[in-house]
Amino acid sequence: MAAPVLSKVPQVTLAFWVIKILTTAMGEATSDFLVHWNPAFGVLLAFLGFIFAFVLQWRQERYIAWIYWLLVVMIAIVGTMAADVMHAVIGVPFVYSTLGFAIVLCGVFLLWHRCEGSLSIDHITTRRRELFYWLTVCATFALGTAAGDTTAATLKLGFFISGLLFLVLFLAPAIGWRFFGLNDIFAFWFSYIMTRPLGASFADWAGKPVQIGGLNFGDGAVSLVLTLLILVFVGIGAASRKSLDMDPIQNRT
Repeated sequence: MAAPVLSKVPQVTLAFWVIKILTTAMGEATSDFLVHWNPAFGVLLAFLGFIFAFVLQWRQERYIAWIYWLLVVMIAIVGTMAADVMHAVIGVPFVYSTLGFAIVLCGVFLLWHRCEGSLSIDHITTRRRELFYWLTVCATFALGTAAGDTTAATLKLGFFISGLLFLVLFLAPAIGWRFFGLNDIFAFWFSYIMTRPLGASFADWAGKPVQIGGLNFGDGAVSLVLTLLILVFVGIGAASRKSLDMDPIQNRT
């Protein structure tokens, strides 16, 4: 009998959503810290880290927690930088960059669905599906960053109110799926997109100066705390998964 083909992505559990939100917040704080510290070196370092993490993930044959989440973290950092460059360097307004990244994301979704017939992440077991998955993740991070900047700066809601807004938008699909029969794939991806501005808004609120609506803890300090939390949760999740894999009762056929 042929060996089962293992998925390259984690199961969607409460722990998944907690870690995902932590990575989005950490990516925002780390990106801002690196750019403020040394823009050119920070961007280069983040890009090289992204390439390293992607190659490492691509070479695996199954989901390995620390490698998967390392890539998500690097995408969070690079995605923040991409959205910020669109505004600060090229001069594209946040509203237009949000619209542009939304169009890119829709294009990836349409191509993925046309090639695979589904946007489900339950069976990321081929190279092509994995490529579509990571293209989608990259687009969601850039879109989420631009959307968060739009609400906080353009609409002048501030970091904290933006965070609350995106928290509601993040939870709404789960309620719709649980009680009103909302399509589970749509609900997943909508909430996934919302994790980016949700985490980033609260990271900015914690790290930015009081004068612009923050608590002034500093981007570096916020990034360090969030990194430690990610390591703890990923470590706990990996240990729990290993325990299940080694349990003869759980694995009995």
